[in-house]
Amino acid sequence: MMTTTHSARAVAETVTDPELPMLTLADLGVLREVREEDGKVVVSITPTYSGCPAMDAMRDDLVHALGEAGFAEVEVRTVLRPAWSSDWITEEGHRKLAEAGIAPPGPVPRRSGPIPLTLSAPVSRVRCPQCGSADTVEVSRFSATACKALRRCRACHEPFEHVKEI
Repeated sequence: MMTTTHSARAVAETVTDPELPMLTLADLGVLREVREEDGKVVVSITPTYSGCPAMDAMRDDLVHALGEAGFAEVEVRTVLRPAWSSDWITEEGHRKLAEAGIAPPGPVPRRSGPIPLTLSAPVSRVRCPQCGSADTVEVSRFSATACKALRRCRACHEPFEHVKEI
C-alpha cells in the first residue's frame, strides 16, 4: 500500500452520496468503518434501505477516491446489521439537507412491544425548509428516491422533498 499523508478514513469521509450529493457518506451515516486488513483498505457501508440502487455507485466512488489517494487495494463490504436509521444522519448532514431545500428527518419514534399495523401513513410535523412553517402536507410518499417523500407547504405553497424517518 502506498504511503500517503491522508488516512483512508479521511479520504472515505469525502465521498458524496450519489442521490444526495450535498451529503458525504459520513454525513448520511452510511459509512460505518474504514480499516486496514491484510494489506488492503476495507470499507464497510450500510444501505439506507434494502435494495438501495445507489450502493454500486457508492462502492465505485469509494474505490476510486481511495485509489486516487494511493491506496492500491480496496474492498468495500456491505453491512446490513444493524439496519441503517435516519438517526445516523449527522447534525452537519441535517444542516446541509435543510440548506439544499430538503427537509431533514426528525427523530425515529422508539417503541416497545408490538408495532401496530396501520393502513395510512403516520401524520408527522415536517417543517418547510423554505419558510419554516409546520403547516405542510405530504403530496407523495415517494419522491425522486424511495427514502424521500414529496411535500408541499401550505404557508408559502412551495413543494419540497423530505428525507423520511426510518
